[in-house]
Amino acid sequence: MSGARAAHSTNRVQPPEPVSSASNWILYTSLALAAICLFGLFSSEIADTDFWWHLRTGQFMVERHSLPVPDPFSYTTALRKPAYPAEEQIRHFNLTHEWLSQVLMYFLYLTGGFPAIDLFRSGMLAAVCGLSGFLAWRLSGNAYVGIAAAFATAWLAVEFRADRPTLVTFLFVPLFVTILEVRRALWVLVPLSLLWANCHGGFFMGWVVLLAYCAGAVFEKDRLQLWLFALCSIATSGLNPNGFGVVSTLLGYRRSQMQSNLIEWHPPYLWGPPYAFDILLYASAVVLILNWRKVRLAHWFLYAAFAGASLLAFRNILLIAFLAPVLIAAYFRPRLPTFDFAWAVPLVLLIAIAVGMGRGAFFQLHVAGWNIPAGAAGYLASNHVTAPMFNTYEEGGYLIWKLWPQERVFTDGRALSEAVNSDYREILYNKDSAVDQMTGPRAELLDQYGVQVVAMNTLEYVSGAVYPLALALGRPENADWQLVFDDAQALVFLRRPPAGTLVYPDKLQRVLQHLDTECAAYIEHSPGTPMCARTLADYWLRNGLKDRGREMLRLYLAHAPERDQEAERVWRQIDGGLLPQR
Repeated sequence: MSGARAAHSTNRVQPPEPVSSASNWILYTSLALAAICLFGLFSSEIADTDFWWHLRTGQFMVERHSLPVPDPFSYTTALRKPAYPAEEQIRHFNLTHEWLSQVLMYFLYLTGGFPAIDLFRSGMLAAVCGLSGFLAWRLSGNAYVGIAAAFATAWLAVEFRADRPTLVTFLFVPLFVTILEVRRALWVLVPLSLLWANCHGGFFMGWVVLLAYCAGAVFEKDRLQLWLFALCSIATSGLNPNGFGVVSTLLGYRRSQMQSNLIEWHPPYLWGPPYAFDILLYASAVVLILNWRKVRLAHWFLYAAFAGASLLAFRNILLIAFLAPVLIAAYFRPRLPTFDFAWAVPLVLLIAIAVGMGRGAFFQLHVAGWNIPAGAAGYLASNHVTAPMFNTYEEGGYLIWKLWPQERVFTDGRALSEAVNSDYREILYNKDSAVDQMTGPRAELLDQYGVQVVAMNTLEYVSGAVYPLALALGRPENADWQLVFDDAQALVFLRRPPAGTLVYPDKLQRVLQHLDTECAAYIEHSPGTPMCARTLADYWLRNGLKDRGREMLRLYLAHAPERDQEAERVWRQIDGGLLPQR
């Protein structure tokens, strides 16, 4: 055997050394507690706004025995022509590529309600961490390194506690890597590819993993078998509603103005305070570079592919969260202390579980009522409102779940039409005329779509921007529009409401008060996104309302993720006292 071939052969994954019987109970207890801790960590409340249209889509397919094509939930999709030639293909892909996951989601709901969905999501994310830990254990020969790797993955995976079909891709990528690392039951890759291709469009990442290992197996004796199963797996994955159209669809995503507005498609930030992603990305790169002679070709290819995907879009960074701890465990071999610290692992895990349970953060198993327009949907349903509706993007999913088929939405998280998305933003922001007026393009578009109902939240929580449409509808001179519902999550306006409808006579004041109420309610449950308070503080202070501005500025400074010197300077000008405590 040549030197190169020998090097690659000895770098193949070997089973870990057996654990002595005297320490078995410590290891098994640690593994069990780690599983419980991970499961609890990922069982947060159901808070993702896209979850609701996934659930309704699954119900549609179960009850109607057909794919949701054409779009049954939004009345605007069919009203505008495609903005570019490939849009119809991309729309079909968006409507169909997750069909099996959505059906499974609905069956889980029928079987065990929202707790079943929560536990299933927790299990999938815990499995991602578990596979990272398993491979780190095998590659390092140390079970406790594996536990540490699992929690290193969890460090970033907590950002993905959303009930979406994309979790299938996040789980199947590690599953494919694990099967290819241990080189057992390669035939399983073929049915898994078929399942994956009908659960989520990210199945092409399976091709990436397969090709990485095939390219890295040039010196291995089982390379022909590996290539055979890889080709069969790729061919089988074409048995889905879109065939192999996923490639052209992804290229279309990169050219789409609508997709570019979605935060999940933006590149992750790499400057500023370090966080889990860039630490894992840089640390694994350093380890690979320092040990470049030992690194297997497959691992180089995987790192390049996963790092590239992660740097292109924030939605992909969990790929590095899985792979980086595995590579660090495989190639970083520091001299560890000689004393036995294994007994401390179950103790630390017990404390973590106790803290999570005590704070109510583990095993929540319920829906987050603070970010869904339940009150607004209830008002529209109980009053049998069926007129054309304008709604905000983030609330469209829940409105589909609660109101369809009585009412269809204007837009939602499926992002199906470039032209409708452009009109949506014009209505919401009115960029070409006074932002707080019912004039110009805004009024023309509302008339064009025949909108008679507006159900909306008033703030964009990540940037903190105020939606000017709410202020425009609230102005007294816009007498056609009346405010008929107001709670902490949403407002409902009706155009020329029927006689006898209860309306708020002081609608502008209600809208202005709602801004503060909605922002405070959101920050109470999501303190990591306080920018709405900063925006409102600036708005009130510019309009001479010092007390309201001070309260919003206090709320912002108490939750700001990092120091904001300009906001602190303004605080000292208007208050002169100590900064609010975080």
